Formats: sequence, C-alpha cells, structure tokens
Amino acid sequence: SQLERPPMENPKNLFKAALKTGQTQLGIWNTIGGNTVPEMLGGAGFDWVLVDCEHAAIETIEVLPALQAIGQHSQVSALVRPAANDPTLFKRILDLGAQTLLVPYVQTPQEAAAAVHAMRYGPHGMRGMAGMTRATRYGKVNDYFHTAWDELCLVVQVETVEGLRNLDAIATTDGVEAVFIGPADLSASMGLPGQMTHPDVDAAVGDAIKRLVEIGVPAGVMALDPDAADRYVTLGATFVAVAVDLVLLADAAKTIKERFV
Repeated sequence: SQLERPPMENPKNLFKAALKTGQTQLGIWNTIGGNTVPEMLGGAGFDWVLVDCEHAAIETIEVLPALQAIGQHSQVSALVRPAANDPTLFKRILDLGAQTLLVPYVQTPQEAAAAVHAMRYGPHGMRGMAGMTRATRYGKVNDYFHTAWDELCLVVQVETVEGLRNLDAIATTDGVEAVFIGPADLSASMGLPGQMTHPDVDAAVGDAIKRLVEIGVPAGVMALDPDAADRYVTLGATFVAVAVDLVLLADAAKTIKERFV
C-alpha cells in the first residue's frame, strides 16, 4: 500500500566513523538533567556531547530525552556514560538508542571484555533482546539484531594506576574501540587527589596517550584547561572533552558576581 515504507537502515555512528579515520573530535560534558541543556549543547558546535549518569544527577530514564534533544542536531554524536560497568544499565541505555558508551573505571582486560560481552547480542554476548525499542526505531530498522554491533561503539575509561599498568591489554581487547583517560580519578589513584594539573599526573596522562597511539588505539581525555587540551591533541589524542556544562555555569556566575563586587 501507499502507507508502506521500506525498512530503515541502522543510523550511522558518526563518532565511531571519525575514530577510525583519526579525525579530532571536541566534546562537552552534559551533567544537567532534562532536555533543555543537552539540546543547547547539541547546537553549540561540538562534535560530541556526553550524557553523564555516573557522577551527575541523571538517571537512566533521563537519557531518553537527552538523546532526543541532542539527536535534533544531525552532525553531533551523543555519548552516554553509565553509572557503572553493569550489563543491566547497558541494556537499558542501548535500547534507548545510545550507540556509544563510555564505561567508567575499567582497570583490567577482564573488565573490558565484560563490557564488550554486555553490549553484544548472543551468542557472542548477553545483551537482552527487545524489538520495540527506540534503538530499533520501534521495529523499523532492517535486521537490527544482526547489524546493531556495526554501529555500536565501546569506549572504556582508564583512570587508575592499575588501569595504566594494564593499558595495552585493555586497549587491545576485542570489541574495545577506544580508551578515554580520566585525569581526576587518576590523580586520586596516584595520591594527588584533585591535582589534575600536577606534573606527575600530566606526565602519566601524556604517557598513556602516547602508548595508545603506538598500538593504534584511539585515545581520548578530559582536559578543561585549553592549554592541556592542545598538548594532549599534539600527543595524539583524537577525542577530547574540553568543557562541562555545570562548570561553565559556575564560572559564568562567579565572573558576573565579581563584576559587581
């Protein structure tokens, strides 16, 4: 009939495609819940926006309006950081339509492999199957269960001394697309909590990026200091978070207050 439409193709993961070509992608962290802020961030000109369920007051169900808001901007990629390396959280977030997960606190290749296992359908993994989801565009994506993995992207976050010791094994785990270095938790693991700009922390981050470049795995990092971001890009980091929405708001509030003091 005239109402029939051909099956949809699985939406292309632009972030994953850019990782493979080595394109530099700048990102911004979304820690303010709802849909207004992610909608604004999606239109701010960044390559990717990360919706943070680990440290922010954003629950899994709130990922849906955030993805819908960011998704209005066709050239911007949405990443989601689950609260933990947990297959139940992965299952829900992936069914909501997220295609790229940034998994926190991965310290061993076994933990990396567990994350891969949670993202893959059987018989290669344990992702639960459901057909009527936003991920399948409510049943319209052609052969979703066989094509889903092609456009899914797993980024693991290495942010401890142990994680750095195991970096090569973690990075080369089958199914891991990229590694993101977290300077904040790393600073604590190194006995320098909160000192992300400490020379030892900076050197450890830089060394991790160089190691990832050497083995051919895309490296990412958070660097709210623009000079540090430039330095990490020069070392080979290709996806860098350079701002956090709540930090920008706090800085702007402080600046305007100080203007009148």
